[in-house]
Amino acid sequence: MTAPTHGPDDPEGLSDRDRAVLAVERQSWTGPGAKERAIREQLGISPTRYYQLLNALLDDRRALEEDPVTVNRLRRVRAARRERR
Repeated sequence: MTAPTHGPDDPEGLSDRDRAVLAVERQSWTGPGAKERAIREQLGISPTRYYQLLNALLDDRRALEEDPVTVNRLRRVRAARRERR
């Protein structure tokens, strides 16, 4: 069972699952499928759900406070993808 994700205005801070999502994103991956496999094994969720949670975290000020390097890097990647569309 996974911990609930708190809303963006919740003063409690990030949930354990939110922190785990950021931790997965900080890792480097050696080959195709390694990250998706880790998402399923470590978090117990599908890659699709993982990316939904991650995208929401990028807009959450608490995630930025928790891990500014990762969140800012991912925000730049997301912005670049949007510009290419």
